[in-house]
Amino acid sequence: MRIDIITVLPEMLQSPLNCSIVKRAIDKGLAEIVVHNLRDYTTNKYRKVDDYPFGGEAGMVMQIEPIDKCISALKAERDYDEVIFTSPDGEQFDQPMANTLSLAKNLIILCGHYKGVDYRVREHLITREISIGDYVLTGGEIPAAVIADAVVRLIPGVLGDEQSALSDSYQDNLLAPPVYTRPAEYKGWRVPDILLSGHQAKIDQWRHDQAMERTQRLRPDLLK
Repeated sequence: MRIDIITVLPEMLQSPLNCSIVKRAIDKGLAEIVVHNLRDYTTNKYRKVDDYPFGGEAGMVMQIEPIDKCISALKAERDYDEVIFTSPDGEQFDQPMANTLSLAKNLIILCGHYKGVDYRVREHLITREISIGDYVLTGGEIPAAVIADAVVRLIPGVLGDEQSALSDSYQDNLLAPPVYTRPAEYKGWRVPDILLSGHQAKIDQWRHDQAMERTQRLRPDLLK
């Protein structure tokens, strides 16, 4: 999989895309993440990518020309499954969406910034708008890193144990059950006896029951 991220702040993506599982995927050749500085596609000497909005509203707006040039240059090299715009009013990002995107071959993620982008970008250049939550961030770089992380870890071969991703929270619309490790007792706090029983069928049933109980208590909306 290849993910191209377009941003005005490439330095914000250096750390999250060069650590842990994402870096492992890149080192294994299972994923390629390329960050593009939008300012490289400007034609003015100040490398300016924003301007005042028509109509006199407050804030600055990302211009369409450098975005179009960048996306067009990328599309000239390969086909893309989705051109994503990170926006607070996009579709809510969730695990099923991450699962779907993990099957893609090539993705573009455009990071929003300032007051937003010229709406013509959203009308003509974008195929999907994604939000990571109902709040506003300084820019779309952190959401882009979140999307890349959630998607890349699902690529076969990235995790040491591929079953681990399948048992994550939200994969079956349930929160994950409690997990424990050694020691079996600490300060009088014991691991549930069922997990020490060796009876796998009963352990699986306990895990399912715990997942149902936690979901009902903490996120009942998922059960709908």
